[in-house]
Amino acid sequence: MHRMSPPTRRTTVPAATLLAGVALLSPLAGCAGSDGPRPDRTATDAATRAAARPVTPERSEPSRSAALPGMPPVRDPKDIYAADRPGMLSPVVRKFPSRVYVPNTNSDTVSVIDPKTYKVIETIPVGRQPQHVVPSWDLKTLWVNNNRGHTLTPIDPATGKAGEPVEVHDPYNLYFTPDGKYAVVMASLDRELVFRDPHTMKVRKTEPVDCAGVNHADFSADGRYFIVSCEFSGELLKVDTAKMKVVAKLKLPFEGAMPQDVKLSPDGKRYYIADMMAHGVWVLDGAKFTVPKLLPTGEGAHGVYVSRDSKVMYISNRGEGTISVFDFARDRLVKKWRLPDGGSPDMGGVSADGKVLWLSGRYDSEVYAIDTTNGKELARIPVGGGPHGLAVYPQPGRYSLGHTGVFR
Repeated sequence: MHRMSPPTRRTTVPAATLLAGVALLSPLAGCAGSDGPRPDRTATDAATRAAARPVTPERSEPSRSAALPGMPPVRDPKDIYAADRPGMLSPVVRKFPSRVYVPNTNSDTVSVIDPKTYKVIETIPVGRQPQHVVPSWDLKTLWVNNNRGHTLTPIDPATGKAGEPVEVHDPYNLYFTPDGKYAVVMASLDRELVFRDPHTMKVRKTEPVDCAGVNHADFSADGRYFIVSCEFSGELLKVDTAKMKVVAKLKLPFEGAMPQDVKLSPDGKRYYIADMMAHGVWVLDGAKFTVPKLLPTGEGAHGVYVSRDSKVMYISNRGEGTISVFDFARDRLVKKWRLPDGGSPDMGGVSADGKVLWLSGRYDSEVYAIDTTNGKELARIPVGGGPHGLAVYPQPGRYSLGHTGVFR
């Protein structure tokens, strides 16, 4: 497959160039690192392309009468992130040292940063093409997703030591069902959602998908379904959690769409899906699963992160080196922060106290620490090549849904 070279250091990529590059997908072209097949982007009737297409109509809307059995009850029905406030660390993680774990996709390593000194204190060798560092549902383990090495490397967050790799095929990204019953591997190249034992990683069920580039997801407030982005075919999936089955599919109404990170609003009513080619976030009603609306944010919109007080959301615009700030109560963008020397802000997370937004610089071999009160850059830290889904750990919350740290 042809490969597209990443932009040169701190150079903004014009929208036209990004759009032209869709056909030349590579590990750094989007968020996914798969060398998977390119989707057929032949133009079709717009109305047909935009319509949601149930895969199994009789199962397209999971019951919402009660929460997913076994899921910890929502602390505040008005705010699903109510357990994520500063200082609300679980007893499980309270004694863990505060660290930032950065998977370097091109270097096959994880850089470990001390957030107090803004310095790399250790570099851990892992498998080939690590994409994300993912906290386990029970908060006890950090899993490094070695996408092309076909392994998961466990890291003990108490000691920072890596354990023996576990064989898992095509682990581009990793999530956990809200009841803690299954790990869900986003097998992007294999075009599968693989439900596994959350501890041993043994396969429990494999759900094939007919879209390209499954990569990011988030669960509904009641845990009964989750929304998945398909990067390379510009589609979204709706998956019944209990049945472990895709129940609906929707084509995004933008030619060349490349959906990335997915995040549920604090009130649980809307999903926000970053799209690096539509240069904004899609606003989706998850229950209805109808055609979403696009909220423009900036070139190469990529990561989506909710503040510790649940008032705002940070959107990293990788193609222009900015971070957009969205106010939930006002339902609009209120600020845009620009990295002073440019950059390629990608994936990351918010510090435990909510004061710092940490983002990887995907094309620049660096990590950014950004003050969440004013958007000022606190540090720019050199790391390995192709830094991607970094995890700030520990963080508040009772359990982890996966990715770089989605806690509830």
